[in-house]
Amino acid sequence: MASTEASGAPPVAEQKIEAAEQKIDPYNVSGGVDEAGNAKAIDYNRLIELFGVQPLTDAHLKRFEQVTGKPAHRLMRRGLFFSHRDFDKILDAYERDGTFMLYTGRGPSSGSMHLGHTVPFLFTKELQEIFDVPLVIMLTDDEKYLYTRNKNGGVQKKGQTAEDFLEFAHENAKDIIALGFDPNKTFIYTDYEFNGGHFYRNASEFESLLTFNQAEGAFGFTGSTNVGLIAYGAKQCVAAFPSSYPELFGYKDYRYPELDPAGKRRHKDLSKIMTLIPCAIDQEPYFRMLRDRCERMTDPHPKTALILSKFLTALQGPGGKMSASDANSAIFMSDTPSQIKNKINRHAFSGGRETLEEQRALGGNPDVDVAYTYLSYFLEDDAELDDLAAKYRSGEMLTGEMKQRCIAELQKFVAAFQERRSKVDLDAMREFMRPKKLEYVGNPSPKKPVPAAPAAQAGEGESAPREDGKLTKGERKAAKVAAAKAEKLALREKKEAEQAAEKEKKAEEAA
Repeated sequence: MASTEASGAPPVAEQKIEAAEQKIDPYNVSGGVDEAGNAKAIDYNRLIELFGVQPLTDAHLKRFEQVTGKPAHRLMRRGLFFSHRDFDKILDAYERDGTFMLYTGRGPSSGSMHLGHTVPFLFTKELQEIFDVPLVIMLTDDEKYLYTRNKNGGVQKKGQTAEDFLEFAHENAKDIIALGFDPNKTFIYTDYEFNGGHFYRNASEFESLLTFNQAEGAFGFTGSTNVGLIAYGAKQCVAAFPSSYPELFGYKDYRYPELDPAGKRRHKDLSKIMTLIPCAIDQEPYFRMLRDRCERMTDPHPKTALILSKFLTALQGPGGKMSASDANSAIFMSDTPSQIKNKINRHAFSGGRETLEEQRALGGNPDVDVAYTYLSYFLEDDAELDDLAAKYRSGEMLTGEMKQRCIAELQKFVAAFQERRSKVDLDAMREFMRPKKLEYVGNPSPKKPVPAAPAAQAGEGESAPREDGKLTKGERKAAKVAAAKAEKLALREKKEAEQAAEKEKKAEEAA
C-alpha cells in the first residue's frame, strides 16, 4: 500500500527545528530550514569542509582490510561512518606497535538508549573484536546534569538531580553491556563515580591549556553558562588519554597515598599509546580541542584519531537526529514489538509518492525514506539492501512494504537486545566498572613490539606496600631502571631535536 504522506523534507513544525542555518555541535543538531519552512537534510560534505576533517575513502577501507585481514564493517562500506582524523595513522600504529586504545562515550539523558545511541557502540564493538584492543567507555552523568540545569536557567527540576543522572548512567551502562562487549577488554565508568587520581591530574593540566574564549567558540557558551559546563570540556578530552587509566594497563594507580607517599608519579609510557575515538560528528569539536593540545601536556600524547559517523535520522526524516526527549522521534531499546510497528507505520517519513499509481509509475526515493535508512544501518546483507533500493526506485516496491521489512528487522534486533539486557544485573555492571588490568592481544606480529611494563609497576603478583611508606626493594630497582631509561630517552630526544634544528638551518642557508 502506498503512503499518503507527502514526499520531500518534513515540515519544520514536526521536527521542532528553529534554526535557519545548519548547526552541528555537541549540544545542537539541525540541518536548518529552507525558505518554505521545511527542515533540510544535514549537509555532510559541508561539515567535512567546516570541521576540517577528511573523508573516509575506498583507499582507507582497503588499507583497513589489508591490516586486519577482515572486511570493513557495513557502516564503513555504506558511508555511514564517513569521515576521520588520522585513521590511517591508527592503522600504522597497530602495525608498528601492536595496539592502541579505543575510547567512546554516552551522555545519559534518559533511562533507556534508543537505536541511534547503539550505532557507535555496535561499530566500536566490532573494531574491538577485529583489533583485539582495550576499550574505555565514559558515561558523562555530570555533564548531562550541568547542561540540563543550565538549559533550565539554573533551576533544578524534579527528576533531574545529579543522582537521577547517575541512575540514568547505570541503566545506560547495562544497555551498553547488553550489546555484547567483553568485560575482560572493556572498562565502563561514570564521571561521578570514577574521576580522581591520574584522570583528575590530566584534567587539571588540560584545563590550564583552555581559555573561556576557546570554549565559547567551540560550544557557543555565553556569560550565563555555568562554570561547571565551561570546564567540562577538559574532562571529556583527557578521557581519551590512556594515561588517565593506569590500572587498565597493568600499572599502579597512585591516587592512593599508601602506594606513593610522595604523590608525584605519572606513567610516561602510557602517554605514547595512540587512541581511536568512534563517535558521531557532533562530538568532533571536543576532540579538535584535544588534538590541538595533546602535545602540550607534561607528558606529550600523540594526536587522538577519530572516525566519525552520520546521525541516525529521526523518524520524521532528514534534518535532525533521534532524541531521547521526544518519544515519537526515536525507536527506544525498551520499546515493545507493537510500539516499534506503530512508530514506523505512523511516524517514519516516506520517500514514496502520494498515490499508489504515482509510486508504480515513478518509483520512490530511498535516499530520504526513513524505513530504508534504518535498514541501511541494521541490515547486514549488502545484496538485499541494494535490491530493496532498486525495487523502491522502480516502483515495484511500495512504501508500506518497505516499512514492513524495516519493522521486521528492528523488532528482531531489539528483541535480541532485550533478551541479553534481562541478564545484565548489578554484579555484571560492576564487573565492567571495576578498574583492573584489561586482557587483550592486539596485533600478534607488530613490526616494533611494545616493551612490557616494568615488573614493579605491573598490577598483579606484587608484594604489598610497606607499612612505613618506603618503597620495597623491587620498587626501588624499578624506579632506578625507569630513571635510567628516562634519561636515555631524554638524551636521544635532545640529540634528535638538535639534528632537526641543524638540518633546518642548512636548508634555510641553501635557500
